[in-house]
Amino acid sequence: MTNEQAQPLFRKKLKAAELPDFLRMIRTRGLTAEDLVFLCIGTDRSTGDALGPLAGTMLQEAGYPHVVGTLAHPFDASNMRERLIEIPQGKTVIAIDACLGQAASLAWYQVSNRPLEPGKSVGKQLPHVGDYSIAGIVNVDAGQKYAILQSTSLFRVMNMAREVVAAIRSVFPPEEAACPQIREEA
Repeated sequence: MTNEQAQPLFRKKLKAAELPDFLRMIRTRGLTAEDLVFLCIGTDRSTGDALGPLAGTMLQEAGYPHVVGTLAHPFDASNMRERLIEIPQGKTVIAIDACLGQAASLAWYQVSNRPLEPGKSVGKQLPHVGDYSIAGIVNVDAGQKYAILQSTSLFRVMNMAREVVAAIRSVFPPEEAACPQIREEA
């Protein structure tokens, strides 16, 4: 992707309150909500893997036009390769997914200006996706990964999805997508 050549690698672990700072960094590249696709990865069949579809549903309900991956139509390992064609050409992709991490990082976010590697924590080899990525650390990486994801607190995942969407709405208001002539100075 052109993003890899244009910017040095940026990867950082953040608290929810810092997510808008990461998104403002993306905004400084002259992008608005209309320029973005939110690629929300995961499934509604596992609480720990529902962060992406929950955020995608919330973004879609808020009026963002370019959302791939919702509770009704998840973007997950079973359909990822086929659904990649749904990503509009010429748009910047922000991939959103859940991941497992260390106990001290629980409910934090790993953000980057590089593609996300979906399914990595459970040993799957799937295409890397996104120009930017937000991975929410929903549970501790230990033992049986599928069992951990299945028993992850839905309350935590819901709160994290709300935090991601609130950060996006604060920096990339959905009105920009509805009325592209509204351009806020970065």
